[in-house]
Amino acid sequence: MELKANTKIKEIYDKYPWIIDFLPTIAPHFSRLQDPEHRARMFGIATLEIAAGGGGLDVDELIGIIQAEIKKRDGGDIKQERKEVLKGIILDVHAGVEMDILRDRFAELVKDVSATEIAEIEQLLIDEGLPESEVKRLCDVHVEVFKQALDGKDIPRPPAGHPVHTFMVENRASENIMVDIENVLCEIPGIATKADMVRHREQLSTLLEKLALIENHYVRKENQLFPKLESYEVTGPSSVMWALHDDIRMAIKIARRELEEGNPKAVTSLNEIIITIRDMIYKEEHILYPMSLETLTDRDWVEVRDGESEIGYSWIEPMVEWSPDIAEEEQKTVGADVMGTVALDTGALTPEQVNLMLKYLPVDITFVDENDRVAYYSAGRHRIFPRSPGIIGREVNRCHPPTSVHIVENIVNSFKNKEKDEAEFWINTGGKTIHIVFHPLFDDDGNYKGTIEVAQDVTEIKKLEGEQRLLDWTI
Repeated sequence: MELKANTKIKEIYDKYPWIIDFLPTIAPHFSRLQDPEHRARMFGIATLEIAAGGGGLDVDELIGIIQAEIKKRDGGDIKQERKEVLKGIILDVHAGVEMDILRDRFAELVKDVSATEIAEIEQLLIDEGLPESEVKRLCDVHVEVFKQALDGKDIPRPPAGHPVHTFMVENRASENIMVDIENVLCEIPGIATKADMVRHREQLSTLLEKLALIENHYVRKENQLFPKLESYEVTGPSSVMWALHDDIRMAIKIARRELEEGNPKAVTSLNEIIITIRDMIYKEEHILYPMSLETLTDRDWVEVRDGESEIGYSWIEPMVEWSPDIAEEEQKTVGADVMGTVALDTGALTPEQVNLMLKYLPVDITFVDENDRVAYYSAGRHRIFPRSPGIIGREVNRCHPPTSVHIVENIVNSFKNKEKDEAEFWINTGGKTIHIVFHPLFDDDGNYKGTIEVAQDVTEIKKLEGEQRLLDWTI
């Protein structure tokens, strides 16, 4: 709406009823318009020029203020309207409406949609009760609906060393491996046979194992990127994408078994894996990464990067170290000390939490300090070897019978001299198999700080066969 000096207040009110409540925030004089009788009298004659004079304002100044508010409110309304319509698209997808109809129906509306808005809508659906499994099941279809809009947008171009840059370089590496697999599959004309598998099984198996290294790519997303997004209450990607990661893992496992058996079905499985991974790459680079870059701060990304090397990379490693300019006072380290907690390398726990963790671990723990004195033992409910508070502070060589003291001394001296880094035993007693292992502890400067002994009843563990991937509680 174009505003001029002779534009009547009633014309603005008819289109923007909120103007009556907004004008008094500019000048108290306008509060009189909130009275229906006064408003009825003034609407016939009051123009912006007259209103500005009454409020002690320049008419151009008043027009500028009102235009800015209209732009602000319209922008918000448009965004909300787009969210509601896009939400309707996804619900229509779930209702089975044909894709061509949805694309044509909303092509104009979604041309300016952002990756963040798509993520927000899926999050909204989950928050409103749509099962995550349903969002996952039709995630591919959601992307297809928005693909035209997303294709026109630039994918992220972060600097080398940035976690997103590393993810994207890994994507290019995975694409090269998938092309190699496709080149082999092209040598199999028509429906694959046992003979085809004999000729190509070894080559395909080698390439599949190489592609399976994509596991580190997904684990870094799950354990480094997703937790950061969740700290901003963005949980949609972690719940939906993680499930898709598991689908890819299972598909690789199936294809691996089919190749080992020489089963021609492996050809179909490999093609499906390639399609699924390429779709995931599209989702990452057109939705996840742009949305993550909009949401996370440089400090967040530094913390994402700092934990990556512990997990590992897929096929490549960053060639340079990305170091954003973050003010020292804004920097935050993993395991930062919080009031009442003990700062650890990867977190912060209260003394009570530390004690409970050690107490409930299904192992016996005994710690001997650098002075060869017993400093701690775990007071678990089912200790394997008896301990009592009387041994705390006692020299470790006095805690063993004379016949085995020399063994203990030999272990400790070998640890101190860095000749050995583990001593392992297992014994059978009382119908149980007990596994015992000793490890030396060193600080960051390499100084010996003591020895930890861990004993575990492995009787039942030795009986395990196959897999149990689902919880099996007998009620």
